[in-house]
Amino acid sequence: MTRTWIPGEPDADLSALAATPRLVVALDFDGTASPLVPDPMAARALPEIATQIRRLTELPDTVVAYVSGRSMHDLRVITEHTDDSVIALAGSHGAQYWYPGDGDGSADDAGDDADREALWEAARPIIDRYEGVEFEPKTFGMGVHTRRADRRTEELAFAEIDALVAERFPHWRRRSGHRVLEFSSRNEGKDAAIAALRARFDATGILFAGDDVTDEDAMRVLQPGDLGVRVGPGESAAILRVEDPQRIALLLEALADERAALRE
Repeated sequence: MTRTWIPGEPDADLSALAATPRLVVALDFDGTASPLVPDPMAARALPEIATQIRRLTELPDTVVAYVSGRSMHDLRVITEHTDDSVIALAGSHGAQYWYPGDGDGSADDAGDDADREALWEAARPIIDRYEGVEFEPKTFGMGVHTRRADRRTEELAFAEIDALVAERFPHWRRRSGHRVLEFSSRNEGKDAAIAALRARFDATGILFAGDDVTDEDAMRVLQPGDLGVRVGPGESAAILRVEDPQRIALLLEALADERAALRE
């Protein structure tokens, strides 16, 4: 059962994670490290979260990663990620990777260009008819955002896009989230990203935090010794819940404090 984390109070699960020999801190970006914003490409991590991430990356045997549905190019833009970064990235729901020191770590970074272009060509006229609905091109598909639209417009636009994909691309994976509908020619989910990060860094413990339905793929594959954190409301397999990204910053601070004290 998911319980609310209370800042300032001792938490046995967080303390156990702080003591794990090799820790991976994996964060969803939109709605977790960054508040949800009307323009998806304007999203940026909260300064207080960036501060705690920096503290964690400076600790021994501690890796930080962003795990996102964004395509790798866009993920690197919104995370302000540079070629010398020490932060790992898993993009496209676990179909793309970037690792510190190595760069691109994706086994297969090629999408089905013909199908993708055909989907974009068919979907864009639909999206353009609806005020406040926006198209997001992705390496393996597309996203349809409705953060600027009213709920009725969202319902109509999503229904048309769903009908289009069901008719022409029925094998593509469908995902829905906070004011977004996505389709991908790849089947990987964030569960694949957690498995890849665990293997890559030989993690003995993973903290994963996320706020949306797609993040539950990752929550469900966490193992004993890991810790899932749900940001905001909604049914979840996470152990802990916090209200918003500001509380994630406090939780990361508590984790960094405990881990640093154990390493002194």
